Amino acid sequence: MANGILIVDDAAFMRMMVKDILVKNGFQVLGEAENGAKAIEKYKELSPDLVIMDITMPEVDGIQAVKEIKKINPNAKIVMCSAMGQQAMVIESIQSGAKDFIVKPFQADRVLEAVKKAVG
Repeated sequence: MANGILIVDDAAFMRMMVKDILVKNGFQVLGEAENGAKAIEKYKELSPDLVIMDITMPEVDGIQAVKEIKKINPNAKIVMCSAMGQQAMVIESIQSGAKDFIVKPFQADRVLEAVKKAVG
């Protein structure tokens, strides 16, 4: 099972929701970041087993952050988060190396399914 997870979302509330789901189910959250630039820094610092990454964020978006993280570690496991209606961005993020995606508003069982699939 994945131990260390990095949660990346520009909304603190969304990070808190995901963290709550993960912690209640025995996962360890190593850190959080509020944009893609911070996600890349935190990835280098923490070397998490998995990154849960929002697509639309200020500064550096999730897709660009996925590309950068994949340069650091080609085997990085990343699950994207998207709002409804972002299919094109979801496809681009999967092509950039993301393993799966979850749609907001989050449903706990879908978050866990994506996490388990990504790290499995």
